[in-house]
Amino acid sequence: QVQLVESGGGLVQPGGSLRLSCAASGSTFDYYAIGWFRQAPGKQREGVSCIISRDGSALYADSVKGRFTISRDNAKNTVYLQMNSLKPEDTAVYYCATATVGPLTQGWGRGTDFDSWGQGTQVTVSS
Repeated sequence: QVQLVESGGGLVQPGGSLRLSCAASGSTFDYYAIGWFRQAPGKQREGVSCIISRDGSALYADSVKGRFTISRDNAKNTVYLQMNSLKPEDTAVYYCATATVGPLTQGWGRGTDFDSWGQGTQVTVSS
């Protein structure tokens, strides 16, 4: 059973930064991809970013390009999401998830390619 533990959420003012962490059981190379998703109240879950284990390539939602950066520390089996220039519309519960097999579909942001999920961490952007 894959275990994913997110941390790093919190309250931040608009324009601020946060770094989320996702600690995975086993090696990050055990999974085809690890992704970050978010869900705001009353809205559908959406993909934020994901990283492909094989080559470290990353995908981003248009809404976060240039502001968020996904990275990994293979020694710690941890994937990070650095979030800069945060906006109130970034407020959501952020989840990490793993895709055991690939390749990812074009609609990876819907989350159906991903088979294990963490419990989530709340990010609130407000003044």
